[in-house]
Formats: sequence, C-alpha cells, structure tokens
Amino acid sequence: QVQLVESGGGLVQAGGSLRLSCAASGRTLSNYNMGWFRQAPGKEREFVAAIMYSGSRTDYADSVKGRFTITRDKAKNTVTLQMNSLKPEDTGVYYCAARPYLRGYSGSDRAGVYDTWGQGTQVTVSS
Repeated sequence: QVQLVESGGGLVQAGGSLRLSCAASGRTLSNYNMGWFRQAPGKEREFVAAIMYSGSRTDYADSVKGRFTITRDKAKNTVTLQMNSLKPEDTGVYYCAARPYLRGYSGSDRAGVYDTWGQGTQVTVSS
C-alpha cells in the first residue's frame, strides 16, 4: 500500500508563494489519481486540486484556479502543489490523497473516493 508524506508548508505573507510536495513510498504514484485537500479550523475538509494518474488532466477548486498548479514527477514519485498569490483564506492543513487509477477519475473532488491520505502540512497565510 502506498504511504504519503506532505512537506513544504509554513507561514507566508499574503501574496506570497509556497510549494507543497507529496512524496510516496511503497508504490509508484503513476498508478494513482491524486488529490490535494485542505481543512481550516472549524471547517470541513475541502477540495483544492486533482491530477489524473497519467498527468493528462487536472482540476481545481474555483477558489484556487489561476493561482495553484498541481503537477506530478514520475522520476521523483511525487506530486506537487505550487501555490501563488496566497490569501489568508488559503490557511489550513493541506493533505494529499491517492486513489487507484482503476477506480476512475470521476468524482475526484470528493474526499470520500480516496483510499490513502498523508498526515497533512500546515499552511498559514498572514494578512
């Protein structure tokens, strides 16, 4: 089973950038559709971005379109979330998640379709 570890979170001022990385061990991420989600204090976990196992399709929440980019690096077995023009409302714990590609890509904006989650990394954006 794949294990996921997020890194790259931190404290940044509004307008700044962060690059989150999701590293995998145990399995190659090429066999998984991947997603990023976030959870702010007192709120439910929400979808941020997803990428198909092949890398041929990506999807984003409306709130991050044009500011965040999800990519995957097969050689490093990682999935990255580049976050630019950060806003205070982007604050939260960011989680990466994996779903075997055989289960399809449909519904990749729903947390319930993912089998495996990382432990999360904190992102704090100050105003």
